[in-house]
Amino acid sequence: MFHQTLDPVGGSLGLSALCGAIPLIALFVLLGGFRMRAWLAGVIALVLSLLIAIIAFNMPAGQALLSGTEGAAYGFFPIMWIVVNAIWVYNLTVATGHFAVLQRSFESVSADQRIQAIIIAFCFGALLEALAGFGTPVAITVVMLMALGFKPLKAATVALVANTAPVAFGAMAVPITTLATVANGATNDPRLSIHTIGSMVGRQTPILAIFVPLILVFIVDGKRGLKQTWLPAIVAGVAFGIGQFVSSNYISVTLADIVASLFSALVLVGFLRLTHAPRNRGVETAEATPAEPATERPGTAPGTAAPTKRDSRRDVTLAYAPYLVIIVLFVITNITAVQDKLALEPWTKSFNWPGLHVYNAAGDAVSTTLFKFNWLPAAGTILLISGLVTMAILRISPATAVRTYLRTYVELRSAIITVMAVLGLAYVMNLSGQTGSLGAWLAGAGSAFAILSPILGWLGVAVTGSDTSSNALFGALQVQTAKQAGIDQVLMAAGNSSGGVLGKMISPQNLAIAAAAVGMAGQEGTIFRRVFLWSVVMVVFMCVIVGLQSTGILSWMIP
Repeated sequence: MFHQTLDPVGGSLGLSALCGAIPLIALFVLLGGFRMRAWLAGVIALVLSLLIAIIAFNMPAGQALLSGTEGAAYGFFPIMWIVVNAIWVYNLTVATGHFAVLQRSFESVSADQRIQAIIIAFCFGALLEALAGFGTPVAITVVMLMALGFKPLKAATVALVANTAPVAFGAMAVPITTLATVANGATNDPRLSIHTIGSMVGRQTPILAIFVPLILVFIVDGKRGLKQTWLPAIVAGVAFGIGQFVSSNYISVTLADIVASLFSALVLVGFLRLTHAPRNRGVETAEATPAEPATERPGTAPGTAAPTKRDSRRDVTLAYAPYLVIIVLFVITNITAVQDKLALEPWTKSFNWPGLHVYNAAGDAVSTTLFKFNWLPAAGTILLISGLVTMAILRISPATAVRTYLRTYVELRSAIITVMAVLGLAYVMNLSGQTGSLGAWLAGAGSAFAILSPILGWLGVAVTGSDTSSNALFGALQVQTAKQAGIDQVLMAAGNSSGGVLGKMISPQNLAIAAAAVGMAGQEGTIFRRVFLWSVVMVVFMCVIVGLQSTGILSWMIP
């Protein structure tokens, strides 16, 4: 049994907070300064957090180790369980050639690169973020943009900037699920549920989404792009924002990005067909750099894609089928009656983590020690079932499916270790009281902390490359600080996730993914310089939104 204390180091809250921050500082320095591999940096930071928990925070070694094992287990299930199965479904479509059909389907909508940037990087990228996350949208959309004639540096920049608004709800709302788990465990506040936090995030990121397509067309074609395609960009952004808001508040937090991405794409395509908005216009600007020569693909007009194969309606339908299957299955499992049934045994089992007994500084049992093993209704299992249905639809042999599944695990082995290590770190920090000490110290900022909340999430994602990991690291800290500073805890929890999405484009992991995909490995710094200013501008914008929501001006937006 372990009782947390806020000032275990010499009775000083400041010194205790400083000791509690050491694992985070080490993680930041190892990743950002030494450019160490994420999985190794995560493991080292986890070991440091265990040592500090035992030595400085007086946590019994057994309790500290059990905290780390629970966090690691949570990192694999449900988090990486979702990612593995989502990418497996994608890999099945690649192996059968259906993903290429999907790519050509996007090409047929418009030959204008400005429109293609919105449809592929923003709309389709958001769908990929909803299904997999963890760098998948950047890796896939940047290759698609290159295939359509985008220059390497521009393709990477567009893909990274587009991967913002959907990130908070990415990978079947895993960031929100993680945030709700650690936040509720830190304060035992029933308001800190997946639905309430998701609703609050759904009242922040949709505002950002309105402007992202405008930024994309500016990146592709500068002022001319804004002048000629501002209306389609606004239409796509507003549609996405509406879809994300409505779904997260009234339909399903899990489906927020799926609904938003599909609604945005459908509205944009409909708008283009009704208005015959810009097609086949040159969009290249004179901003060529040594890394981005001003040359076009031979035999094509400026800003247009090369002629592509015509696919039959049946082929196109089959290409979209896996994603439609996923949507249908998630809609079914989100029906209240079905949810209630699947929440019962034997489909869902909840149990206290064996041997782990922790009480917070107020003497209340910490709820984080309760592990929920919802093996059937878990998003990852639904995706696994979707993959099995996809096998039947696309007529994929069991041998091919199994080989692809094993290859997916091999591809993701580093990511699996990273996420498990970071979640282990988060659980050790939260259960040992390290996060609580940091929160108590930061509460000294008072109401000004509302403005700092998104920046904390931004820094977390910039370093870890994951909104999920950032929420795991800072979720408890945000709500504990909010409670002591007299700020709404739901708002601060959401601020961490909404601000965090804007750090993803400058995270070393995402930069490395983009650079490798466009053949610029080793030139991550060049891409970083292209996206850094956009990241800073947008996080300042989010700070203003959250700051206003903490005052009487926009406090009516808090659920």
